[in-house]
This record gives sequence, C-alpha cells and structure tokens, in this order.
Amino acid sequence: MHFAHSTKNPNRSDWQPLFEHLEEVAALAATRAEKFGAALAAGLAGRLHDLGKYAEAFQRYIQGRGATIQQRIDHSTAGARLALDRSKAGAPPDRLMMDLVAYLVAGHHAGLPDRLGGAASLDGRVTQATVEPLDPIWTSEVTLATSGLFPANFRWHPDPSRRAFQIAALGRMIFSCLIDADRIDTERFYARIERRQVDRDWPRLPDIAERLIVAFDAHMAGMKTADTAVNRLRGNVLAQVRARAASPRGVFTLNVPTGGGKTLASLGFALDHARHHGMDRIVTAIPFTSVIDQTAGIFRSVLGEDVVLEHHSAIEEERVSSAAARDKLRLAMEDWAAPIVVTTNVQLLESLFSDRPSRCRKLHNLANAVIILDEAQTIPLPVLRPSVAALDELARNYGCSIVLCTATQPALAQPDFIGGFELGPDSELAPDPAELHGALRRFRLQFEGELSDDDLVAALAEHDRALVIVNSRAHALALYSAVKAAGLDGAIHLTTRQTAADRRVILAEVKARLDPRNARPCRLIATSLVEAGVDLDFPRVWRAEAGLDQIAQAGGRCNREGRNPVDDSIVTVFCPAEAKPPREIAGFIGDMARMKSHHGDDPLSPAAMRDYFEEVYWRKGDQGLDRIRAKDLDGANATIKVMEAFSVGSGTTNFAYRTVGEGFRLIESGLAPVIVAIDDAAKQTLDGLRHGWLTPGACARQLQSYTVQVPPKARQTLIENGHVRFVAGFGDQFAELMTGSLYTREVGLLWENADYLGTEGVIV
Repeated sequence: MHFAHSTKNPNRSDWQPLFEHLEEVAALAATRAEKFGAALAAGLAGRLHDLGKYAEAFQRYIQGRGATIQQRIDHSTAGARLALDRSKAGAPPDRLMMDLVAYLVAGHHAGLPDRLGGAASLDGRVTQATVEPLDPIWTSEVTLATSGLFPANFRWHPDPSRRAFQIAALGRMIFSCLIDADRIDTERFYARIERRQVDRDWPRLPDIAERLIVAFDAHMAGMKTADTAVNRLRGNVLAQVRARAASPRGVFTLNVPTGGGKTLASLGFALDHARHHGMDRIVTAIPFTSVIDQTAGIFRSVLGEDVVLEHHSAIEEERVSSAAARDKLRLAMEDWAAPIVVTTNVQLLESLFSDRPSRCRKLHNLANAVIILDEAQTIPLPVLRPSVAALDELARNYGCSIVLCTATQPALAQPDFIGGFELGPDSELAPDPAELHGALRRFRLQFEGELSDDDLVAALAEHDRALVIVNSRAHALALYSAVKAAGLDGAIHLTTRQTAADRRVILAEVKARLDPRNARPCRLIATSLVEAGVDLDFPRVWRAEAGLDQIAQAGGRCNREGRNPVDDSIVTVFCPAEAKPPREIAGFIGDMARMKSHHGDDPLSPAAMRDYFEEVYWRKGDQGLDRIRAKDLDGANATIKVMEAFSVGSGTTNFAYRTVGEGFRLIESGLAPVIVAIDDAAKQTLDGLRHGWLTPGACARQLQSYTVQVPPKARQTLIENGHVRFVAGFGDQFAELMTGSLYTREVGLLWENADYLGTEGVIV
C-alpha cells in the first residue's frame, strides 16, 4: 500500500492511500473545471500531481524511515516529466494540453514555473532533478486519459498573437482547480482524523438570488431620500440599468458621473443579471482599501451579513465577532466561495497573473461570475494592457460578465485601444452618458492659475466648509500647518501619513461635520485618497493640477447631493506655487491642458474624457501599457512585456509564469512600512507575535490598518536614531515605531524629524 498522507498511528490503519487521494483530487478538480470545459485536463492534473509519491524513497520518508523534513523528497517532478513525455504523441490540441499540465503538476507546491531559465524552470526540473523511480504498480492504480483534453467550445481571440496568452490563462485556471482540490482533500482527511469541523459552507447565489433581490428592492424602497433632481436621476439610472439585466453575458460599461448612484446601480444590475443567467457569484473590485469598508458596509446593510465576503490586505479580523466567524473568514479568503465578494483591484488582478498556489486557488471561482470593476480608470498604466486582456478572457471563455463602472470611462475599446474590449453598441448600461453628465452637473469648474499656500489660506478663511486636494503628503502637511497657524476653525488633515485605522476615524469626523443637520466648520486638506469613492459633500473644492480624471473625481466631492446652486459650487483647479507636481503626475497635467484647449466648453464631458485617455495611452505607447519589472532577467531594472511572455510554437509552450507572477504588481510604491501601535488592538497583535500565539502571517494581516508607508531612507534614519525597531526574532519583517511623539492622529507620522535623537533615550 502506498500512502499520500500519514498520521501518528503506527499501524497505518487511518492513513490515506495514495490512489484514493489522487482519485479524490482528480474528481474535485474536474468538477471545478467543468464550468469552462476543462474537466478532463483538470482530472488528469489531479491524477498526476502526486505521482512521485509512488517512489520508494517517498514512502520511506512518510513512514519516518528515510528522509528528514529537511531532506524532503521531490514528488512533483515525476508527474510533470510523464506529462511532457506523453505530450509528444496524440493530436496537436492534446499535446498542447499535456504540455500545459506539466507546468501545473510541477508547480502545485512551489508555484508555476517558467519553461526556461535554470534548475527551477520546468525544463530544468524535468532534465536535471533527481527523480526517484516509481513503483510500477501505479499503472494499475492510476488511469490517465490523455485525449479530448482541450475545451470543446473555446473561443479564440481574433488576433492570433493573443492566443498563447489565452492558453496560459487556461493553464492558470486549471491550476486553480488543482490547488483547491488538493487542499480541500488534504484538509478533509486531517479534519476527519482530528475530529474537527471545517466551515466552508456559503449559500449558492442561484439558490438565494431571489431573496437578495427582494432585500435589495426593500432597501431601495425604504431609503429616506429627499425628492431632489439628483435623487430622481439616480432612481432613473437604477431603473434603466436594471432593465438591461437580461442582456447576454459580456463586457459592459457603466458611465455615470460621480454621485450618480453607481454603487447601488451596479449591484442591482449584477443581482438581476446573475439571477437571469444562473451565475455563481458577484465580485466587486475597488481600487483603494480606503473606501472598501464603505462599499462592503453598503452591501451588508442591503443584503445581510451572511452573504458578503470582504477580502483585502487591510482586513481586521479582530472586528469579527467570534473565533468561528474569524476562521470562516480566513477560509473564505482562500477560495472566494462566498456569493458576494468585495475585494480590491490588487487582489483580483494580481491573482489573475500570479504564479503562487495560494493566490491562484480562488481563480476558478471567478468563472460564471459578474465582476464589477469600480473606478476602472485607476488601473495603473504599466499593467493596463494585460489587465484588459485578462478581463476580456474571463468574459470570452469563462462565462463572466464584466462591468467597467466609472465616472470617467477610459477609452479601452477597440480599435482605439489596441487589444482592447470588443464593445458593441449596447454595451453601455447607463442611459445616454452625455445627457446624464449634463443633467448631473452640480459644480462649476474654473482654472485659477498659480496659487500660493497663503492664497489658499485666504480663500479658506472665506469658506468654513471646503476641501483642498494636493498632489503630495509634504504639500498637504505644509498647507495644513499654514491653515492651523492662521487659526481657522475645523482644520483637518487627511493623508497616508496616518494609519488606515485613524483615517477611518477622521473620515467619520469629516462626514459628521458636513452633515447638514448639524453642520460645523470643516476645512479638509487631503491628498488624492479622498477622490475615488469616498462619499463627501463640500460646497467648495480646490484641486491642484493633475490628470483630467482626477479633476473629475475631485469634482465629485463638490455639491454631491445637489443642495446648492451650481454657480455657487465651484471646483478651482490651481497650480501650486510652492510645490512642483510629482514626476508621474506632470505628464497627465500636460494631457489635461490639451483637453482643456480642445474642449473648452466642457472639459469634463464624456467626449473630452475619451479624448483625454486616448491622449494618455498614445503618449505612453507600448512603453507604458505592458511592461513590468522582471528581476530574474537582466538585473533589478530589467523589464518584460507581459503579452510577449507567453508563446507557443511547434506544439510546445514557452510560458514565463514565474517571472510574470513575481513582477506583476499594481502598486510599486517603493516605500517601507512602519507599524504604529498606539491602539490596544495593535499592541495586542504585537504581543501575540512576541509570545507565539499569533503567526507572523496573521500578525501581518492584522497590522495592515496600523502601518504607515514611508520612504526607505527615512525609515533607515528612524532606525539608526532609535525611533523605529524591528521586533526581535523576525528579521526586518516588523518595524515598530518606538518614539510615540513622532506620530499623532491629527498629523500622522513625521518621519522628517527622524534625525534627532529621541528624548526617551536620553538620561539627564
């Protein structure tokens, strides 16, 4: 008897037989891949993934008679080698799929490999690794089906150069099925042995869609909203968007001005669309963690707590009421089995290009889903083209509907955007975006030219509720200090100098001050983090020059509810006298200026916005729309074009899964984290880390809301002067602020003061 998993029982009566594990994983993987026609290929990967455990050396290891944990036996390469050997025979599509399966089997523990590039590559492993001979009994216990593997109804992209990318994406989706099946079967085995329950149960969306729609309708009917023109337009948008729910699956746009009710309109469409087509889940991706709480909170209040999974890097598990609920949350974040998922663009898009088993595991649950991409214009330019290609592929071959939901719709459709979406005349869900833009206009835009900080302070002195958005944390702090020095009431500072936990408190205070039922002075100085999706309503806004989309987003914070006359609600765009724009923003300012000259009557109209994005994409060209860092190529600054990292020729593949997975990042901040543990929750988390009752991974997740990202040189200076110290025993993973006087909730972290020696360390 050959075994896959063992227990402490020496008679082996409760050990898991290897053939049983292979068959269970094959069946589970096939069931998951059935939705996109790859059941046979997934089943084959399941039978091959642990084939190396038929080696005598592995059986000695699992029985404790051979290798130590430090000398673990390679049990992945044998199946990969067999797949490549079998790929040399059969029909071309089957040879291609066998080739593909080899990557998945080789990578089911270490991650998807590159085809070429040294001992860790697929070719390196199958030709150089020491693979122990297998007991021939495997041929009687494991049956391998190697024909009919390619999905029968696969839809090829009309551009032949895109097809290798499609096959690579198919491989990653099958990999997801394999990983989830392997983890589930192993989990079930040990849970049964340990007599513990694993709660992965979520209701199926098709079973509860009717109930959720009733809840949505009841929520909308019960909303106490004033009978204003803005609210009537929001109601009209919602009604017309929902009327389109029976449309065939595909890629849609929802082009509604900021404040036009996009969040609830997109949810209403998704619920109706999912019910009509029997779809499995709704996934909403949001660009910034600063607003994900807001959206997840709306969804929970409408649909209920038991159907919404919130998954992002700043999730605070301690906010969950019980240990059982926290365990379920952690399990759900692994595979996204919940009917409603609220996540970030980072989680969604980086997972679609990942090589890591843990991140890829959830991908198969994107099949047959409605995916709402909120603020689609925020996808960073270096990863824009491959991101569009991946989303297009989900719609093309995995039964998804994609909703690009934004107030400033980027020009991502063919032929204007090479490799973009194939949008038809009925792709837009909103009723006449141009007319809607005019009807929902709630502010007047004016360009002021150069303004100094003194000019801004003087302007703020005349308005007790106003918002100023600038392009850097340094400028925001300087302007806030000037406002405070002038003695203006209600001055509030909001930037990423503050922790996410403190920013939530500050935003709640801002909203309370702006509440018309108890309005108080509120002069908010902030960076662009308030622009995308943060529900604020100021009568006056000043915005430092930036891209046209950012100016439109800033305008969405002005007279949001339409309570004031348009002519009195002014968004002033200015050139800061004391602060040059960051390099990455300077180019967008030039693009914005050209649209201002071409569309002088209405530079924020949908036509102007389309021309603006076309200008940005033209200016960036191929150098800026499909390049990522690839540290394994020619040095730290080398780049690779994602769309060229996957190629097929002569029936074999050359896929750079690992290189792309390591380099594909939406956020390349170049900053370093500092933990600010001034709250009890953060202190308890660090205590748990130091005393061993919290794992480093759990600790890192829980501390996300209590970190500030700072320039690496500044953090090094803080460390050298004793203001920051690494938690002992964990290398440089957890850098904790020791000098409490450098951080206040009002200002945030003043790393500029790092050069002085902390008074806490001085003995007088």
